[in-house]
Amino acid sequence: MTLLLLFHVALSLVGIVSGFPVAAAFLRRQPLDAWNTIFLVTTVATSLTGYLLPATTILPSHIVGAVSLLALAIALIALYRQRLAGRWRTTYVITALIALYLNVFVLVVQAFRRVPPLTALAPTESEPPFVLAQGVLFLVFLGVTAISVVRFRQPRTFGRAAG
Repeated sequence: MTLLLLFHVALSLVGIVSGFPVAAAFLRRQPLDAWNTIFLVTTVATSLTGYLLPATTILPSHIVGAVSLLALAIALIALYRQRLAGRWRTTYVITALIALYLNVFVLVVQAFRRVPPLTALAPTESEPPFVLAQGVLFLVFLGVTAISVVRFRQPRTFGRAAG
């Protein structure tokens, strides 16, 4: 494995691990913290470094990377330019979770390619175990995104209202 590939994989794993506390913050209506910055930086870097890996043709990974970068660009605009104002708050949740989903999607693909018991179950990645794994992953992320959109719509308020 080349140094660039190891760096790319490490970035991807940090992006995934840091994305889970971000998703949890959405679900709990908590303020975004350092995990959010780590998630954004490593997820953007993952997609960008993927284009530096050797390839002679456009691969599905390049398309996934492009979609992820588009989602992340919108997320960055929502967060830093629009400051999560109004509908930009929902836009941020959706685009950040799309980027996290795509990273986990690729992790599942790589697991089925590199982990021998999983490869044996789905050698062409079209067999039922692979389709089921990706289907469940999609449904979980769809549910988390839907709940997050509802819960993170308004910032959490603390204390009692004056009245």
